[in-house]
Amino acid sequence: MQRYFAIRKEKNTFILKDSDLHHIKQVMRMKIGTTIEVVYDSLVYECKINSINPFELEIIQQLEINTELKTQIILGVALVKEQKFDLILQKATELGVSSIVPIIMDRCIVKLADDKIEKKLQRWNTICKEAAEQSFRNNIPMIYKPIPIKELLHIESDLKLVCSVNEQQKNLKTYLQNENSYGKILLVIGPEGGISPKEEEYLVNNNFNSISLGNRVLRVETACLYACSVISYEVR
Repeated sequence: MQRYFAIRKEKNTFILKDSDLHHIKQVMRMKIGTTIEVVYDSLVYECKINSINPFELEIIQQLEINTELKTQIILGVALVKEQKFDLILQKATELGVSSIVPIIMDRCIVKLADDKIEKKLQRWNTICKEAAEQSFRNNIPMIYKPIPIKELLHIESDLKLVCSVNEQQKNLKTYLQNENSYGKILLVIGPEGGISPKEEEYLVNNNFNSISLGNRVLRVETACLYACSVISYEVR
């Protein structure tokens, strides 16, 4: 069944976004009687289409489905070019990340004007919503507004990690296996050119742990996907 996220619940039905209604009617060409999954407030419901125009849904039953990780992954990643950032958003969502924090770092090439941030957030949220539906998640990741690196200290987490090209002793997988369970992991990945020594030192001095992703230097998008895959495997 196709999955959609409802924007609100009214009596025994759900209200979907106009873009979802277009997808149902024009793209999937669903008929009366077709069943779909609708997610509302992290709960999944099986629903039946009772009418196309006007569109009406009937809730059949709540489904006991939860595909979320037991540990929340907060991915803090430096702002990169649009195509790469879109890929990071999509794949991080599929891998179970709970929040994504765009970070403004010393070596960031991309600069966002204040008047463009809201438009970017709308685009980013749409990408994550579609990826969450495709991967049958119960939640859409929360996207933060871009923040300077110092504001990472205000994000609560049980384990704080920063990917480093200098750290070769502490491997991510080994580190996770040696730790106890935690509710939230904050993972920070720098831009092309890497996180600057000054920024890494600042994070380490504020309770972040430098970790290695191996001997090879990875692109930003590759590092995000690799690290999120390792964490999601270890904490699933």
